[in-house]
Parts: sequence; structure tokens; C-alpha cells
Amino acid sequence: MLSQLGPDGWLVVALLVGAAYGIGWFVGTRRSAPAPAAAPPVVGARASKPPAPSPQPAPPLRPDRATLGRYRIERELGRGSMGTVYLGHDPQIGRAVAIKTMALSREFEGSELAEARARFFREAEMAGRLRHPDIVTIFDASEDQGLAFIAMEFVGGHDLLRHTLPGRLLPVPVVLKTLARVANALAHAHREGVVHRDVKPANVMIDPASGAVKVTDFGIARIADACRTRTGLVLGTPSFMSPEQMAGRRVDGRTDLYSLGVMLFQLLTGALPHRSESMAELMSQIVNDTAPDVRTLRPELPEALANVVALALEKRVEVRYADGRQMADDLLAVAQLLPPVGPVPPLVTNGRDSAGFEATTEFYRGEPRHNADH
Repeated sequence: MLSQLGPDGWLVVALLVGAAYGIGWFVGTRRSAPAPAAAPPVVGARASKPPAPSPQPAPPLRPDRATLGRYRIERELGRGSMGTVYLGHDPQIGRAVAIKTMALSREFEGSELAEARARFFREAEMAGRLRHPDIVTIFDASEDQGLAFIAMEFVGGHDLLRHTLPGRLLPVPVVLKTLARVANALAHAHREGVVHRDVKPANVMIDPASGAVKVTDFGIARIADACRTRTGLVLGTPSFMSPEQMAGRRVDGRTDLYSLGVMLFQLLTGALPHRSESMAELMSQIVNDTAPDVRTLRPELPEALANVVALALEKRVEVRYADGRQMADDLLAVAQLLPPVGPVPPLVTNGRDSAGFEATTEFYRGEPRHNADH
């Protein structure tokens, strides 16, 4: 076959053989080439480990999500059985807000969830209409991916709960002037048709630096009240509930004034007027037993103040204070009889910013002023 090739054919064969030889030489040289030299080891490091990467700053603590609606979540402030409270930022107007969430979808389902959601927005709207310098302002109520939330005014300082312990009680004039402001705030809410239902020290914020007093969580207890028929649990904080509230009767603003009377008793003495390890016994005491005279625990308190406390804690709703303004006037009148006190020193805390909205509602005599027509 090779003998039949002409001159041109032999030329083609020569070219092919040359090309094959060249390719084989190139591959062989690549296989035999030495590997590139390894980088010299880092001084002070083990040769078997690569150099450690440069340290990065730890990421900031974040909640489960970065935003709720239009609000950016900064950090958690508190947590409870119905939800969580976050410090947030409103980018539209550049202000800090407190965001209280309520996990309605975790507590309800079906028609009950629809009813709870409707109640949530209805009560948030009513509370949002309250405009008073001593009531926390509600800016917005919305829902994001099934999580209902309320955006409200962020308040510095701390709540009154820490001042209910012996050794941490506030001076009596400070207590009276602070609760007079709370009583006037409640009076405003009651005129607007809003009953708090869960007045207690944890729901009153004070900021000694600015002198602010703020009542928080209007409407939250009413929102959570849908759980009553589903679970049979008593809502609100039992020790602060009025007799009519404990009995499940219809309530009005006077139930808040009873709770304020319990607060007054506790802030003055460091104790509650009714105490029991048994829920049934506690309920019986609240409904049936007259609260002790506050002077049994602090004999130095004036009789006029004992009368204010007794009238606020009156079992008969028609005899109790009719209006928060009446109670505020009496508290201020007693405060004027007491010697003045100097500035209240700041309380040393554990470093946590309590800006302190409690995350949820818990489960668990002077001359009478007749107010039956209230």
C-alpha cells in the first residue's frame, strides 16, 4: 500500500509522523516537570496546619428575624408566654420603637384564630386613640407572616416592680406623686372607654432622669382575654385583680382603681394586701376579706393615706373611688402633708436595659364617695 504513494502522499505521511512525535514530547515534559515549591510555613505556626484566618467581630445578637413589617429589629427586650418585646427602629421617621408581638396562631386556630385576630386589631385601635403624656403611645398594629405585633413608644428607665421589694421602696411622697399621675392617666383612658384590666407595677414605667411616668399595655389583657373560654384559665395578675374581675363579672374603670390600690399598698409596704400559696384561697381573700390597714406594716404612715388605700381597696364597687381624678387629688393632698424629699438616687441595676415592657399578661376608709351611677 505504501508503494502506491506518490511524492505528495509521502509528504503527508512525514508531516503526520512529525506532528505525532511533537505531541508526545510535549506531554512527556509536562509529566516530568517538578511541582511548584510550597509556600514557606508561617513563623510560630505548626507546619501541618494552614495559617488561621484573621478574627472577625462577633455578629450582634438578633431575634429570629431581622424585620417586622417596616420595622428593623435591634434586640430583644423581654419575653413572655404570649410573645416577645423587641427594640426596633422605624426607618421612615428614624425613631426607636418598642415592638410587642403576640403569637396568636400558636394559641388559636380556625374560627378562634380569626376572632382573636379581630379582637387584637380592635383593642389595639382603641388603645391607639389614647393621647396622654403618661400613657405610652401606640403607633401601629399589624401582622407579618402570621405574627401579630404592636409598635409603640419606646420608654427609657425601668418599671415599678423593682420598687416593691423591702429595701428598694421609693420615698412615700415619690410614690404618691407617681401614682397620682397613673390615676389621672387611667381617668383619661376610662373617659375614652378603655379599661386597662391589668394595672400592676410591671406595667408602669418611670425614668428618674427625665421624670417620665408611663402606663403601658393598654388593651393587652383584653386581647388575651379570648383565652379564658378556651383554656379556663384566669387572666390578669391574680393579686391585683378586683373582686368583680375575679368573679368574672362585667368590669369598668373602677376595677383599674382597685388594682391601683393594690399597687399603692405594695409600693408603700413591700407586701401585697392578700397573699396565699393557693389560688382558691387567694381568690376567696380578694372577694371576701377586708384588706389590712396599711399602718399595720408601716405605723408611721398618716391616717389620711391609710384612708386612701382603704377606699381604693373597697370590695363594694359602688363605694370605691368613682374616678381616677378623685384618687389622684387625694394622693396629692396627702403628699403635701409630708416633708419634702431630695432627689431619688438612681437605682443600680443588673445592666439589662429594661426599657421594660412586660411581654404578656400573666395566666395564673375614709368617707365613701358613692359612684353607683358611674
